[in-house]
Formats: sequence, structure tokens, C-alpha cells
Amino acid sequence: MKLAYLILVHNQPEQLKRLVDRLSAPGVHFYIHVDRKADIKKFIPVLELKQVFYVRKREKVHWGAYSIVQATINGFEEIIKADIDYDYITLLSGQDYPLKSNEKIQEFFKLNPGKAFMEFYSVEDVWKEAIPRLQHYYLTNYPFSGSTKIEKLINRFFPNRRPPKGYIFVGRSQWFSITLEQAKYITNFLKAHQKIKRFLQFTWGSDEFVLQTILFNSRFKDQMVNDNLRFIDWSEGKASPKTFTIADADELLQTEKLFARKFNQSIDSAILDFLDRAKN
Repeated sequence: MKLAYLILVHNQPEQLKRLVDRLSAPGVHFYIHVDRKADIKKFIPVLELKQVFYVRKREKVHWGAYSIVQATINGFEEIIKADIDYDYITLLSGQDYPLKSNEKIQEFFKLNPGKAFMEFYSVEDVWKEAIPRLQHYYLTNYPFSGSTKIEKLINRFFPNRRPPKGYIFVGRSQWFSITLEQAKYITNFLKAHQKIKRFLQFTWGSDEFVLQTILFNSRFKDQMVNDNLRFIDWSEGKASPKTFTIADADELLQTEKLFARKFNQSIDSAILDFLDRAKN
């Protein structure tokens, strides 16, 4: 079983090192994209590890912008270039952490060959709050002084945008575990459909629906499983999920999910120590 972890990071190199150490195993490699706004020198101790590959094409990542999708695609291209026959590619952030042992993670993927684990709720029927993301113009991917005011003016005077015809839009969560073949398909699709890519670059939160939509409208649809394998707590009602602490230990042990987010060892490292000991 060969696994590739694509990790998007912008800070906390020490926590990233801990994540890599915890997930390290035979046949496992890490592809790390460091936000171009971050100081790359701080990440060198991790990037120089034997099992780590550095995603050389770095993006300036902005929250809600297409740049997150592009950073992911850059990671795919690095993985494809490595010419290693990976069984699965899993997208993580530097603040994710496994809830299961490496052995159990690998066993899970062995039992589920060829599937794509990602959330793909219908924008039209279920995830309706995402409809404005496709209808309005967003300049999030092109930040400049006054961009928000201009964005409002554009949406006030211009008619609603029309999504590309013939596509059913689905999504919700950014995180996923997919096969190398599926990653290649997504990468090639975006290269071959520049008009669709340009449309997506003016949406908001595109990282939460682009990859899912591409696969859902392809021959891979029947291989998709509506589960991103992540335990994420949105109970605080904020724009970001709850940061887990040792108080959440029991709940984290009880879930069958493979990974959880998010953690911050500068706030509470005890929960990471606990999970390392438990190795559920």
C-alpha cells in the first residue's frame, strides 16, 4: 500500500513535523505546499526529511480564493511527476492529525480500492447556501486595495453569472482521500477546460466544490463516497471549526473517522500526546 499525503501549510512548522512523524511508515510519502506568503526557511527541517517532497510551485493562498485549489493542483502535479504508483492521495492541513494508527489507515484503504472519499452535497438541492458562490462575482483570488467595493459594484449592476452548462455542482468540505487516477483526471480536466477554470477563479470558496464537481460529472461518479473521513466540530458557529483540546479526548476516540481537524499544539499539545499514546 502506497500512500501520499498532500499537506497545505502556512505556519507552525513544529506541528507539521509532528504530523509527518506520526504518519510516517513504509510506502508513505509527504508532499508539502508552503504558502508563498510564509517564510520557507522555517520549514526546511521538515522539507529535508527523506520521505518528504517539496511542492516547488507555491501559491499565495487566500481564504476562500481559487488559490487554494491551485495549491492543491500544484501538489497533484508534483505527485504525478514523482511517477510513483500511489493507491491513495489524502489532502491534509498542517493542523490535522490522525485518529487511527498507520496500520488501520492503510487497512481501510486496502478494503476500499478505487473509491473517492469526499463530501459532495448537491448545491441545487441540499447545499443551497452555496448558490451565490456560483451566481455572483468574487475578486477573492485577486486581492487589491478596494477590491471588496468593486466586487459589490459589479454584483449590483451586472446580472447573475451563469455556471457552465451541463454540470451538476456538488461539494461542501475541502478535504478528501482520492486515488492517483482520479487526481490525474482532475489535473488534466482543468488544463483542458480553461473557460471553466476562469469561471471558477471568480467564485468564492471554490476549494469546497471544484474537485468534487469535476469527479461527480465524470466516469468516477459511481466511485465517490459522501464521506471525507474527517471528524470536524462546527458547533461553535464560527467561520473556522473548533480547535480540539484534551477535553475532547473521549469524543475523538469514539469516532470511526480516520483524521480530525483542527489542532494547535501551542494552545493544547496534551491532546496530541493523548492521541499518540492511544493509537486507536
